[in-house]
Amino acid sequence: MAFIAEFWEFMRVRKKYWLMPVLLVSLLLGGLIVLTKGSAVAPFIYTLF
Repeated sequence: MAFIAEFWEFMRVRKKYWLMPVLLVSLLLGGLIVLTKGSAVAPFIYTLF
């Protein structure tokens, strides 16, 4: 949790708010890959890309 607080402080102080959507999309795609690894849903996810 300290990393998240420090990252938020960095974005707030340096006015780097454009990093938030980049971070969210990266987390969503990473979570999608982890959750679908080895599952029956994986072939359907691959068609999205």
